[in-house]
Amino acid sequence: MQLPSNLLLTRVRPSVYLGATMTIWGIVSCCQSAVHSFGGLITCRFMLGIVEAPFFPGAIMMMSSWYTRGELAYRIAWFYSGNAMANIFGGLIGAGVLGNLSGAHGIEGWRWLFIIDGVTTIGIALMSMLLLPNFPGSSKWLDEEERAFAQWRLVMDAKEADDLSSVTLRKGLKLSLKDYRMYLFLAFQHLSLLSQTFQYFFPSIVNTLGYGKIGTLLLTAPVWFTTFSVSLFATYSSGRMGDRFVHIIILMLSSCVGNVVATATTNTGARFFAMFLMPMGAVSAHQIILAWIASTFPRPFVKRSAVIAICNMFGNTASIYGSYLYPQSASPRYISGGSANSVICFSVALMAFGIRLMLARQNKKLEKAGEDDIENSDDADERARGFRYAL
Repeated sequence: MQLPSNLLLTRVRPSVYLGATMTIWGIVSCCQSAVHSFGGLITCRFMLGIVEAPFFPGAIMMMSSWYTRGELAYRIAWFYSGNAMANIFGGLIGAGVLGNLSGAHGIEGWRWLFIIDGVTTIGIALMSMLLLPNFPGSSKWLDEEERAFAQWRLVMDAKEADDLSSVTLRKGLKLSLKDYRMYLFLAFQHLSLLSQTFQYFFPSIVNTLGYGKIGTLLLTAPVWFTTFSVSLFATYSSGRMGDRFVHIIILMLSSCVGNVVATATTNTGARFFAMFLMPMGAVSAHQIILAWIASTFPRPFVKRSAVIAICNMFGNTASIYGSYLYPQSASPRYISGGSANSVICFSVALMAFGIRLMLARQNKKLEKAGEDDIENSDDADERARGFRYAL
């Protein structure tokens, strides 16, 4: 549902659309607390996927409509920090609810978790319909001069206006499907998300340290706080230095080392240190990758929207099979999952270097076209005279 949703988002008010879908998401999440059968759970999960789809690619697309390429990665890190904060407070809330609310009013602890998370989401989503800005050219909280300035910043950065109606939805989708670079970034994001599949089993992995259920949930908090802090620093540095690939390579190699250590030893101190490196590298690198995708396909607006959705859509399929990398039978070292993730992290680092070489060649073509003052056969390059890809 991410692709049709992101295309629709170019034609509606994002504040109302995203706020409404997240309100429904909260309602469906609450409904999961009432299931009593496998069929009921599957139905809720199916509906949850439909209404959850608009949020993430829609949010990335919205931020790319407000921030320049140098600013985007850092802003995505703040947005993505919600994921780290959810893991921090999710562990703490989970420990509190399971330890104190289990059985309250005859309701099991896991059902209380769905109720609390769902109700909180509904409240925040309803507020977002009033607070979330729309596109720079149509936001009522800016005056005419401020709207013009917000759009001018993006024109100076991408060398072309972010015109919402410059092409039709069909043409924008066709432009994205014809661009070979999208398929490279699609594989890039897919591998990046695959390198993070340890997150689904992170409490189980931490549990191998031997501190029990509640202790395990509490131990995940400092790991995710560190991940949050490192991601802010790494993305800010990436934006200030105008660099993508070096930061991604360093972060992914750090995650690779974490996977190797966690797999190679059962020493408690070494494994706990490795559990900091794994998300610290993989999650932070992914935020820079998201910004790299959005900044590589800046115009037209509909094409950027389609590319973001398609890359994220196929990227998320990593969780379908990635969840099988950590079977309980492989505890405590999870050799198969850790070994596979080490290779995947290294592959992401290699892809970052390869994509950098590809975009550097594109920049040389753009420079030559500008110097010779001739029309370039590449449609994207022809429109973006003076534009250079971020490396």
